[in-house]
Amino acid sequence: MDAVKEDTLTTLDHATLIAACAGGDHQALRQLYDHEGARLLGVVQRIVGDRALAEDIIHDTFVRVWTRAHTFDATRGSGKTWLFSVARHLALNHIRGHQREISVDEQTAEALDAERTSAPAEALDHFAWHGRGELDRCLAALDADRRNCLFHAYVDGFSHQEIATRMDRPLGTVKAWIKRSLQSLRECLS
Repeated sequence: MDAVKEDTLTTLDHATLIAACAGGDHQALRQLYDHEGARLLGVVQRIVGDRALAEDIIHDTFVRVWTRAHTFDATRGSGKTWLFSVARHLALNHIRGHQREISVDEQTAEALDAERTSAPAEALDHFAWHGRGELDRCLAALDADRRNCLFHAYVDGFSHQEIATRMDRPLGTVKAWIKRSLQSLRECLS
C-alpha cells in the first residue's frame, strides 16, 4: 500500500498510514513521525516532565507503531487517536514504573496544603482551548468539572486518585464523571 503523499499532510489519513506501516511501508511511518512527532512530544513531555525522557518515549512509540500496526482496528477508533494512545500509555507506564516521592521541608508542605485547601470547591475551567471541530463542540457541552477531569486524565496523564486530590472531590465521583463524560462524547460524536 502506498503512503499518502507529502502535499496531503493537512488532511493526513492516519488509518491508511498505519495500515501501510503494517504492510512494511517505511515511508508511511516517516510521514506519521513528520506530521505528529512534535505534538506527541509535547503531550508526552507534559506527562513525564522531562524532554530527554519524552524523546525516548516518542522513539519507543514509533517502534511500537511499526511493530504493532497490525493490531490497529479502524472500527474501534481513529488512527490519530490510536497513535496518541500508544504514546500516552507508554508515558504513563513509565511514570507508574518510576514513581518518585519528592520530599520537601515542613514549611513548603504546609504552604502546599494551604494552597490546596484554600482553592474553591467549585472547579474553574483550567484548560484554555478553543476549537472549531466536532470534538471541541462536544467538549464545550460538558460541565467544566467533567471536562477538567478528562483533560487531567488524558492530557496531563494524572491517575483518578491524583485528579480527585487535585480537584478536592471523592475518588468515586471523579471516576463516574470521567466514565459519563466519555460516554457523552461518544454519543455526541456519533
